[in-house]
Amino acid sequence: MLRISKLTDYGTVLLAHLAANRTSVCSAADVASATGIAVPTVSKLLKSLGRTGLVTSTRGANGGYQLARDPREISAADIIDALEGPVSITECSATDGQCEHEGVCSVGGAWQRVNVAIRRALDDVSLHDLLRSNIPAPQFQFAGLPISVENKRK
Repeated sequence: MLRISKLTDYGTVLLAHLAANRTSVCSAADVASATGIAVPTVSKLLKSLGRTGLVTSTRGANGGYQLARDPREISAADIIDALEGPVSITECSATDGQCEHEGVCSVGGAWQRVNVAIRRALDDVSLHDLLRSNIPAPQFQFAGLPISVENKRK
């Protein structure tokens, strides 16, 4: 199963909060209070997001964090890259892949094409899009059968 880490999920929640409060400088404590994520985790994530240029920080009594760019200019791929590193679903999909079977592998090229398709899909979804919870979930075809990505509620 392909899945982002819990920290990346939390990082997206933090970025969404900052996007919803674009005109304010938000302290880590304020973000933690608003999102329900523990202050140490919020601080760690905001520092990581700052190092990668997705947020800016201001020091001082009125300091805090803000998005560095418009939410429409921050892609899901940017968020994942910032917190997990570049998307690579197989060893040979990574730029520094070290698979010992690459020379004889007959499926590596196909996995690399899948990786590129996933990367493009993540590039096409912005933080602004992620904030729009009322948009319909996309429909896909798998082996000729329609599938939905909507959550099934129990």
